[in-house]
This record gives sequence, structure tokens and C-alpha cells, in this order.
Amino acid sequence: MYDAPHTERDVDQKETKIAARNVQVFYGDTHAIKDVDVDIEDRTVTAFIGPSGCGKSTFLRCLNRMNDTIDVCRVEGEITLDGENIYDRKVDPVQLRAKVGMVFQKPNPFPKSIYDNVAYGPRIHGMAKNKAELDEIVEKSLRRGAIWDEVKDRLDAPGTGLSGGQQQRLCIARAVATEPEVLLMDEPCSALDPIATSQVEELIDELRTTYSVVIVTHSMQQAARVSQKTAFFHLGNLVEYGETGQIFTKPQDPRTESYITGRIG
Repeated sequence: MYDAPHTERDVDQKETKIAARNVQVFYGDTHAIKDVDVDIEDRTVTAFIGPSGCGKSTFLRCLNRMNDTIDVCRVEGEITLDGENIYDRKVDPVQLRAKVGMVFQKPNPFPKSIYDNVAYGPRIHGMAKNKAELDEIVEKSLRRGAIWDEVKDRLDAPGTGLSGGQQQRLCIARAVATEPEVLLMDEPCSALDPIATSQVEELIDELRTTYSVVIVTHSMQQAARVSQKTAFFHLGNLVEYGETGQIFTKPQDPRTESYITGRIG
């Protein structure tokens, strides 16, 4: 009982990092996300669960404006990061994505060396004055990605030559290299074997001490293992959001219960 990762009290004291109000997403004429209101807490892992095509990845991509890259996509409503509207015209999406990092479903290292994969973001954002500072950022990021010990002797080797699990941890190291405040993960383990999955899950648990982590997962077991808060999406609606334990044991909405017990999905 006493080694629980957090107490109810400290959960209540977490500050809101991202707030979404009345968010709607349209792909052309299709209304993909409807009336979503949610507060995502700082230094917490929030899991988005729900059947395929329910809108969880679409909503995740609203949080760092990745949907801007899709011509037919339109986002309405308000999403704030630390109280600032991320869709304000003054906000540069490139700068926003340095603050709100993203890790994708399939590991996607750049066709560059392990070192250059991690150094890329800090270089373009001018975070290092010299090679020594860049070396330090790369090492720190690879340590945060829990992969430093495996690659420290071959930083010049191509990132694409690593195993799938190592590539995904390299992508996490690359995402944290720009010192983001939020880390978005879109099914980060779906292409990995069970051992690599458990390594990434352990890493997610460590990362929440520093970042607000939002993970889309099709695995309810994974959501139960790694998250403190869970949001259940169904047909573009956010049906229910709350403490992970409560969502899985005492859901308030019959649709959530149907999904968790396997009747829908």
C-alpha cells in the first residue's frame, strides 16, 4: 500500500498544464471530434483510450497543432498551454512543437547518426553555444531516453541500425532534447515486442517526474499500468475522464463500462 507512486492528495495538487474547451475537429465535412473539454495535469501520465477511429489520435494531434499539416482539417474551440491559447496567431507552431514533443507509433529515427538524431532539435533551436554544450545535451537526452549505456560507444552509427525498441527510445531522447514541457505519445509501443514495450513503459513512468505525458494506447492494460488519469473516447466524444483506477473499476458511463468489459471496441 505504501509504495504507491502517488497519493490521492498529491494528485489533487497537480496544476493544469493543458486545458481544452469546446474543441471540435472537422476533416472536410466530417465532424471527427465533438465538444471536448479536458484538463491535462502537469507531471502526470494521461492515457487516451477507445476503439479504433474514435478520435483519440486526432485529439492528441490538436495539442501540438500537428493537424495544421492536414489541409482539410479544421480545429475550433480553445486549447491553452500554461494559460496561453496555442491556436493564437502569434504562436509559432515550430516553437510550440519544441515545447510539446511528439513520439509516433512507428519509431522514425532520421537517416542520420544516433548523435545527430538527438542534436537536430537543439541545433535548430540554438540551444547550444558550442560542441561541448551540444555533447552534454545529447548525453543527457540519451540518458533520459534510457538508451545511453547501449549507444554511448557508437554515437556515429546510424540511428536506423538500432533495434525497434532502441529506435523508439532514441525517438523519445530526440523528443526530450528540446526540453519540452509536454510529451505526446501516439501508441508508442504498438510496433514493439513485449520486452521493448516494458522498457518504454518504465521510461514513461520516469518521464512523468519531469514532463506532462499524454499517451494514446489501444491497450487498456498499458493504460492501467502507466497512467494516473484516463480519458475514454467513443465516436469523437470524450465520454469519461478521471483517475485511471476509477475509470477501470467504477466507470460512471455505461459506454465506458461496455468498452472496458469488451462489449464494444
